[in-house]
Amino acid sequence: MSLIIRAATAADVPTIARFNAAMAWETEGLKLDRERLRRGVEAVLADPNKGFYWVAELDGRPAGQMLVTPEWSDWRNGAFWWIQSVYVEPPCRGRGVFRALYEHAERLARSEPGVCGLRLYVEEHNEGAQQAYLRLGMKPTSYRIFEVDFVLNR
Repeated sequence: MSLIIRAATAADVPTIARFNAAMAWETEGLKLDRERLRRGVEAVLADPNKGFYWVAELDGRPAGQMLVTPEWSDWRNGAFWWIQSVYVEPPCRGRGVFRALYEHAERLARSEPGVCGLRLYVEEHNEGAQQAYLRLGMKPTSYRIFEVDFVLNR
């Protein structure tokens, strides 16, 4: 088994958009607008200030992905890297794909001056993902997330 993590490129847009749509459906039962989704992925790849994607390749084929977006913390005078849009294709699960993506993110975050930590949010009923995050050493926080969504209107 060959597993590599690499930066996403424009050639990955269709795969990332497909993975994002699958993740939204699987975790929240949301059917995303594919054109809006494609434009959203392209916007990240065109502007590194928005974030960056990594693609995990298993035996030369895309198997998973992770989006990282920065959020400034004035309390820490540094940026948290938010882990988002995590997806691993079902046949590739249980083979270390997410662990490799996470360890890649953590290693780079720790080496980057000005990055103060990693954060992510998880759907409250997604026990499998929560257990995976705990196994990697992440800890739940006392924060809850609130939002007003102008696009999906959930």
